[in-house]
Amino acid sequence: MKALFVLTKREFASYFTTPVAWIFLMIFVSLSGLLTFYAGDFFGRGQADLQSFFLFHPWLYVFLIPAVSMRMWAEERRSGTIEMLMTLPVSTGELVLGKFFAAWAFVGVALFLTLPMWLTVNYLGTPDNGVILMSYLASFLIAGTFLSVGSCVSACTKSQIIAFVSAMMACLMLTFLGSDALINLFSGVATEKVMKLFQSFGFLIHFLSLTRGVLDVRDLLFFISFSGVFLFATVIVLDHKKAV
Repeated sequence: MKALFVLTKREFASYFTTPVAWIFLMIFVSLSGLLTFYAGDFFGRGQADLQSFFLFHPWLYVFLIPAVSMRMWAEERRSGTIEMLMTLPVSTGELVLGKFFAAWAFVGVALFLTLPMWLTVNYLGTPDNGVILMSYLASFLIAGTFLSVGSCVSACTKSQIIAFVSAMMACLMLTFLGSDALINLFSGVATEKVMKLFQSFGFLIHFLSLTRGVLDVRDLLFFISFSGVFLFATVIVLDHKKAV
């Protein structure tokens, strides 16, 4: 656990030494506000809540999370420093978790910077703060799951560009998997059971369930288990490449 903490701390600090990190923070906070107040018609709705704010988070993450995850392993492989990492007295799993937790904590910082939005709605009205808190949890969980996908993709290539595009497409597909648009598209082709199965694997249905303020263990287990599968896949990919 001590080695994992040291790795996470080191990787977390490294994010703030690159301009990409600061650009990510500025873009995320700026787009979150703009989409909420303009596309989400925050004032026109006349409701003191952050529903329109969190509604755009999955779609922002589809494009922004790959920008964070693309350098996790692709840059290490391109620069050749991955060989040095693999010689450290830690397991591959600890390396993967260290980088993942660091990236997840960095996204947590981005979410923390949006807290003035929460203060604003409390100033304007009396929102359900329990629902807002659950929505922040949902946003943090879906961001972590996207990061696990990006970590696995990044481990498969030396190119950050390929890692970015591939992770973005994978996250986009997983987000659309449970969307109403996809359900309506295949409703006349696939059976109802098949459509429900596809919908259960979609990120949106679990994300929206949490943003309604409903703490369902199944939603938590979905994001945690999905992240676990992709992190385990990352370990397998790295061990395979090390053996080769």
